[in-house]
Amino acid sequence: MAETLFSSLLMLFFLIALIEAKKRNLSLKMLQNKNKEATRPIIFAILAGLMYAAYQLTWPGAPMFGMIIVIFGAVQSTLDHLNNRSTEYLGIIGIITFIAGLLPVAPFINPDMGFSAYIYSWFHVATAFAAIFAFLYMSIVHKVLNDKRLRTAYYPIVLIATLMTGLLAMRMIAPSIFGSIAGISATIFSAKTGGFNTIGEVSSIFYHGGVFTLSSVWYNFATGFFLSLIAMVMLAFSIWKDKKPEELLILVWAFIMLLAIYGQNRFAYYYSINVVVLSGYFAAKVLDMTGWKKIEDACYDKMNSIRELPGCLSKNIRIIHVLTILLLLLLVAYPSYGLAMQQSQYTSGANDYWLEALFWMEANTPDPGIDFLKIYDAPEKGKLFDYPDTVYGVMSWWDYGHEIETIARRLPNANPFQQGIGGRRNSIEEENKPGASTFFTAPSEEEATAVLEAIHPYPDKMGSRYIVSDVEMATGKFYAMASWTLDTDNYYTAVQTDQGVVTVPYERYFNSMEAKLHIFDGNGLKHYRMVHESPGTSTQGQEIGYKNVYNVLLGGNIKEDNTGYVKIFEYVEGATITGTAPAGESVTISTTISTSQGRSFTYSQTATSNGTYAFTVPYSTEGPVSGQTQFDVSPTKPYQISYGSVVEEVKVTETDVLQGNTIEV
Repeated sequence: MAETLFSSLLMLFFLIALIEAKKRNLSLKMLQNKNKEATRPIIFAILAGLMYAAYQLTWPGAPMFGMIIVIFGAVQSTLDHLNNRSTEYLGIIGIITFIAGLLPVAPFINPDMGFSAYIYSWFHVATAFAAIFAFLYMSIVHKVLNDKRLRTAYYPIVLIATLMTGLLAMRMIAPSIFGSIAGISATIFSAKTGGFNTIGEVSSIFYHGGVFTLSSVWYNFATGFFLSLIAMVMLAFSIWKDKKPEELLILVWAFIMLLAIYGQNRFAYYYSINVVVLSGYFAAKVLDMTGWKKIEDACYDKMNSIRELPGCLSKNIRIIHVLTILLLLLLVAYPSYGLAMQQSQYTSGANDYWLEALFWMEANTPDPGIDFLKIYDAPEKGKLFDYPDTVYGVMSWWDYGHEIETIARRLPNANPFQQGIGGRRNSIEEENKPGASTFFTAPSEEEATAVLEAIHPYPDKMGSRYIVSDVEMATGKFYAMASWTLDTDNYYTAVQTDQGVVTVPYERYFNSMEAKLHIFDGNGLKHYRMVHESPGTSTQGQEIGYKNVYNVLLGGNIKEDNTGYVKIFEYVEGATITGTAPAGESVTISTTISTSQGRSFTYSQTATSNGTYAFTVPYSTEGPVSGQTQFDVSPTKPYQISYGSVVEEVKVTETDVLQGNTIEV
């Protein structure tokens, strides 16, 4: 991935610049005298800056690596000062790196975004200047303390005091910048709770379902993770002994990325670079301890040609050396190889059921009136984008937002940026904001519809026209939806079975909008109709189990079968059918619905007459009309209204359904 490529190149070039600057005792005087010795470290510092710029343009959160370099700079300059060594080299390459990293990014800064850490904004300019100032300030403090011959211990005290004062002043003078820094730090480094804890890449690598586990660590890194921890301890001892800046940089980098994977699993692919570097360091140290360093030195000194290498090795290698290589291969390479081969057999993305459903949606739903490939100008600050009247949203769980957008070319209400999820973040006392989580967990059709109205910026308009559900949303992913609302009680209950205590869905779950749509096919809903059904799985799945639970525990009588993996529903005004019947009479309206998979189910509503009755129904019995949804799920016959011994048939046109017309019987 580009993120790991550019961040790793940033660290590589900065490390080389660091080594070269330290070796040449890079100083301001060398630059003033145009000393050629300064050329090499400066070139690598510029390259590091350019990689930092490329990294920022790949991911707006890249200042995290700027923070790593600044933290390293503070620790290294402190060690240098305490040991009476110059810190000029460090200040020079740090300043050059961040200047080179800022210039290519500057044209992409959007001033209207304020100090947002998630979009190219003044935040990226501010963090670059802060890093430049930090390296400059550390060099000045070093020089002042040296010139005044003050105690070296004052240096870290001054830096810490300055940092605390600066943060306090920032909080008071520039709260937006302080908030962005605090927000992104909490987002990256703290373990998540609530809905965020249900996101695979955002949850902590060390916790699953709130329980500490190393299974994800092993799955990502195998033995490399544990070797990296050992290598960090070895690095710390080496730094204490030899005080090599490049080793400290590697240690600080690895330690901060270790904290990052504690906060978010997504940083595992970043930490994989640290695992490789640290495992290599560990292996090199083991080889040195078993005599490979002596073999290297002996062969290097005596060889005149590479052709002499086999002979040199045969003279010097002993059984301990061979066993060491085999042990390292077994310890470092073999476990990772096995996991890599296992994971390479699978890919992520939309499965065949979703592809079929989304291709159908693109071809059989109205054009929303926006060009998928066109670049639109952003609205003026404080104003909403002026969408055409034909535009509409598609409600589904956030996992599928990008697929709806790129395959069906329709606008999703929620997406993998966690936009449009709704719910609560910190407390059950908060407002349950409208979004995907509140829609699918809504306990009634009326409350679900209110969510669709609330997500539209204009009154009396619906934020979604289509709702897409799949069997995963109806089963395993439903708990994630509830988690985003911070209200997870009573959706499930524990029952005793032959296999022990099992957690199963219960009444509150079956009352949710998601269950009404996917488990019950939208039966009885007034404004939601199924318009397409994908093929279902051929094996017995959780859907059958959920239906069995409903029948056994709640006295239901629904068919226990697998239905479509993906189901597409449409929100419509619905046609209202009115008539007269004796007061107190139970009146039922029903019809048989046939799906695109040849499956049929009964749609029905029942009401008690007070002399009259009224039903709002979502299905047209007369087929689709041009320019609207070309549904392939529809009634096989007219609606039947029955009460007592009376049975009447009613036909409903698509125009009646779309315009909310009233039909009198």
